[in-house]
Amino acid sequence: MDFGTMLLELTIGMWESIKIFFLTLIFSLPLGLLVCAGRLSKHAWLRYTVSFIISVLRGTPLMLQLLVVYFFPYYLFGWSISGWRYPAIIVGFSINYAAYFAEIYRSGITAIPKGQWEAAEILGYTKQQTFFRIIFPQMLRVVLPALTNEIITLVKDTSLAFSLSYMEMFTLAKQIAASETTFLPFVISAVFYYVFNLLVTVVMNRFEKKLNYEKKDLKVKKGARQ
Repeated sequence: MDFGTMLLELTIGMWESIKIFFLTLIFSLPLGLLVCAGRLSKHAWLRYTVSFIISVLRGTPLMLQLLVVYFFPYYLFGWSISGWRYPAIIVGFSINYAAYFAEIYRSGITAIPKGQWEAAEILGYTKQQTFFRIIFPQMLRVVLPALTNEIITLVKDTSLAFSLSYMEMFTLAKQIAASETTFLPFVISAVFYYVFNLLVTVVMNRFEKKLNYEKKDLKVKKGARQ
């Protein structure tokens, strides 16, 4: 296999990895908020149940979780898992990362002074309005560096889709390396992962700077009013 053909095949595999990455983010980021809400619930049974589930998801390998999600319908209900491979990957990744995002969100929410909740209640805000208009923007600034780290980890973790024999980039790299007896596919894969992670880092850094600018503008406006 010549270099151009190898590069083309790995590029196709990288596209599959990118799809896993973005779909996981789309589902896990909002799901993490729901899990976080359960984690902070006033109901002890819900709080402890969610805490246990998070503990299991964070304490067991993602690869094992992908296998459980994939084979679960067959072994428990006897359902056919034909066509379930790709959805199982997205479900497995999303549930796992939602657990991590939930704990990151929780750390950010608990860092916000409780007095802001009380002040918003006095002003007539509902709990939902208080969270999304006052708490959430501040929480986002606090947790953004931690979120960036997890998102970068997700880029690399997409390679674990090979455990379900899905043809993402790392799986293709292994197959090409074995058939062609060359280490080059792994080198190309490493470059792909690095460039993609570099782009993610740049985007997240710009987002973080934008939030910091908004925070500075808010301070300037407050100072001008005083």
